[in-house]
Amino acid sequence: MNRKMIFFDIDGTIIDEDTHVIPKTTITAIRKARENGHLVFINTGRTLFNVTKEVREIGFDGYICGCGTCIYLNGQQLLKKSISHEKCVEIVKKLRQCNIQALLEGSDGAFFDETKEIFVELARLKSRFQKRGANIVKSWDEPDIVFDKFVIWKNENSDFEDFYSFITKDFDYIDRGGNFGEIVIKGYSKATGIKFLQDYFNIPLEDCYAIGDSTNDLPMLEYVPNSIAMGNSTSILFDLVSFVTKDIMNDGIEHALAYYNII
Repeated sequence: MNRKMIFFDIDGTIIDEDTHVIPKTTITAIRKARENGHLVFINTGRTLFNVTKEVREIGFDGYICGCGTCIYLNGQQLLKKSISHEKCVEIVKKLRQCNIQALLEGSDGAFFDETKEIFVELARLKSRFQKRGANIVKSWDEPDIVFDKFVIWKNENSDFEDFYSFITKDFDYIDRGGNFGEIVIKGYSKATGIKFLQDYFNIPLEDCYAIGDSTNDLPMLEYVPNSIAMGNSTSILFDLVSFVTKDIMNDGIEHALAYYNII
């Protein structure tokens, strides 16, 4: 059997978004795929600091982080693309001007606006990050601020049209629904991350598999011929993929890998 490369999203694919649990069958299935000689990678919108110990302990060959902006193989960094410091400062200014809440994501930490009260979801994230280590929570006003990507939340007081016009000159805006958006440097995506590793290992596209559950997974699901949506996915994915597996908590990863004879 040819060696395969399988790419996994995290939230809603490996970790259940309601319980924050990683199903045991997910862990054993991914480890079995690797034992069978295949390559397994995380492919996530999260930056590296936010790939938790529990995810790392599953045992991956590497990570595509920040929607393709950073790639790691066996602890070695193969690719890194951050937003320039000058542009980061400009983005912070525009976010404040347009009254938009945001989480700015770097490889080694996240930046929060300390000048105003943050809403519930951001406060929850900040608390979660602080429990992992004090150095990963930083201010938008750090003098040397540099981040790789960011996510935003708009509300009725936001001037989203102005911000969208500004940001889409150099960035792709991914609408995640519910007034939530993800913003990545143009030319980088979960698909470009797969292409990079495909070339690195000289593995044909037909031996590449991607598993995800949300709209930010669309680039990788549309890129590979073996695209898999979790049963708990955003419904828009179901008609766009090769296979719909079971829900995450109903052994969805194990079911998918068995279906394709990877395990």
